[in-house]
Parts: sequence; structure tokens; C-alpha cells
Amino acid sequence: MTVIGTWNVENLFRFTPGGKFGPTTQVAYDAKIEGLSATIAQAGVDVLAVEEVGDPDALAELAARLGDGWQHVTSGIFEPGHPIRVGLLSRLPFEVVTDRATFPQQLSTIQVGDDGTTAHQMGRGTLAVRVTEPDGRTIDLIVAHLKSKLLSFPPGPNGRPRFQPRDEGERARVAAYALYRRTAEAVTVRALADELLAGQGEARQVMVMGDFNDESEAATTQILLGPPGSELGTPGAGQPDRGDKARLWNLAPRIPAADRFSRVFHGRGELIDHLLVSHALLARAVEVHTLRPAGAASPHDGLPSMTEDPTSRRDAPASDHAMVFTRLSP
Repeated sequence: MTVIGTWNVENLFRFTPGGKFGPTTQVAYDAKIEGLSATIAQAGVDVLAVEEVGDPDALAELAARLGDGWQHVTSGIFEPGHPIRVGLLSRLPFEVVTDRATFPQQLSTIQVGDDGTTAHQMGRGTLAVRVTEPDGRTIDLIVAHLKSKLLSFPPGPNGRPRFQPRDEGERARVAAYALYRRTAEAVTVRALADELLAGQGEARQVMVMGDFNDESEAATTQILLGPPGSELGTPGAGQPDRGDKARLWNLAPRIPAADRFSRVFHGRGELIDHLLVSHALLARAVEVHTLRPAGAASPHDGLPSMTEDPTSRRDAPASDHAMVFTRLSP
């Protein structure tokens, strides 16, 4: 049995005195590594996609804490202003297929600011990795972290980030820029999935995973699925059709209903971390779970309720997200 998951590890930076990101003390950093490693061990995953890796050396230290046999890799593409990226932890052998961010050729640049600034690539690279299972089969994993719904506005006169708009017009525009970007990023990830599926989704084991920053029914998440139809929980779910060659299925409906959230925003649980699988993996991925980090009791079992300001948790010992993982049958 192979266990694969995804987890936003929330701003994984090493401690740097006076640093802009990450823990403010060495003690807090050590507690973070310990908290993350304990949760990973509890899940029993063999392969874990990770998001919000700010420092590759911190991921290396986490891999070392997990024990012998764990290896890691990170994307080399990120925004200099907030250098978080995706990565992978694995105790199974793997090879990197590609590290990609550029929008497909047919997709125009998008506006990302009031000053007319445009973007032609994702803010964070998408990493494709081929993992080899103990029986020799391979699974192509695509790790993505799409643009956040949390809005950040141009700095004020003091140079500090703003998380509240000057007026509702600014809020609406910045929300639109974020949505433009998340949509273009979803199209880019889907294009990469198309390459790896190659119209052979019934035979090729492909999984697209990560923090999509929106829920299952959101338009951006739906873009990633490919041909409509046969969604889990619908009458057509068990009926083969021509779309099976290119379709991806979101495993969200297989998570027990009470646990079907990976983050809490203003007291409301939401599932924004996802596992999408090709037809070849659908029958193997029957058991799907979320796992919240161990911590103080709360209405959502250890997950904090987040607000529009993400800067308040620099010294938090774990993550504001739950891990989402599946146990693949042999």
C-alpha cells in the first residue's frame, strides 16, 4: 500500500535573526520542525507534496528529522517578494519531470495590479515528479499552489503590507486580479496534466495535488478536472465514457463528511487542499482522510481560525492547514 498526501506547511523558513519571514526565535523554529515531523509520522505517508516552503534548507532539516530514507526536492520558481514554493518529501525513489510556471502559449498575459503590471507565469512553480512504487509501477505527481484568495494590497506610506483596502473599489479590483491569476494558473496546471495523461488516463497513474486556494465547486478547481461528467457522488461515477482518457477526479467526496475541510476561515471549515486522480488511480484511492496537526482543543480540532491577516502565526508550531492524504490499494 502506498500512502500519498499533500500539506501546506505554512511558511516553512529557518530562523534568521531579524528575518522578514519565518520564526522569530530558534526555539520556535525547532518546535515547528518537531510539530511538522510528528504529524507526518502520524499520517504514515510515503510521499508528501508540500506547499509554502520558504527555505529549501528547512525542508532538508525536516526530511532529516523524519529519518533515514527520506529525500526532498523543491521548485526553483517563486516570487522574490514572498519566496514560498512547492516541494516534495518522499521515502520512495523519484525523478523530477519538470518545474514549470509559464502560461500556455495561447493564454495572454493577465493584469495583476492597478498600475497595469502584467504576469505571464504562475507566482509559484508547479513541480511534476515521477515516483516509483515498490512493485515498480510509477505515479506522476503534479504539485501546485495556486494564488491565494486572501487579498494583499499595495503597501501604505509606512511601507508595510496592507490587508484591508482603502475602499470597496480597491477590494473588488484586487480580488479580480487574484482571480485572474488563479484562473490562469489552473489552466497552466491543467495543460501540464494533459501532457502527462497523454490521452491515456485509463492506464497512466497521474495525480494533481496541492493547495488550490478554493473549494471543490469553484470554477478554478473545476478547470483542473478536464472533461465534465462521472464526478464522484453522481449517477455517472461508475460509468465508463470517452472522457475517462483525459479526466481527473477530485477525491474530496471520499473524505468522511465530518473531516471534509483542510482550513478554517472566520470560523468556517473549507476544503481548499485537494487530490485529483486519473482513471487508473480511481479504484485504488478509496480511502481518503484529512489530518489536523496536534494542538490545543478547538472547535475544529487544532486548526486555527484564520482571518485576512496571515502574518500573526510566525511562531506557530505546526500549520494552519490539515494534511489531505490517500492510501492506495495494491
